[in-house]
Amino acid sequence: MPSQRSAIAALKKLEADRETLDQRQRELAEKAAFELGQMLLGTGIETFSKKNIRKAGELLGRLGEEEGLRRLEADRSAPAREPQASSG
Repeated sequence: MPSQRSAIAALKKLEADRETLDQRQRELAEKAAFELGQMLLGTGIETFSKKNIRKAGELLGRLGEEEGLRRLEADRSAPAREPQASSG
């Protein structure tokens, strides 16, 4: 029976370790969010709605850093477009 006890003890330790790691992940995610917020303040993006900040971040994340910057730079040199009226 020693192997069963050691497996039970190992499982309990694993569960405790997982809880500790989950807590650490939450703490680091909060710190990362704060750091990102600090970087973005003053850029003008703070005037966006929460929904559109998230959408812009998701779109840029899918494009990747280099492609996202390339497209934004290309768009900056293009003539300004009028905002489209929303239907509804």
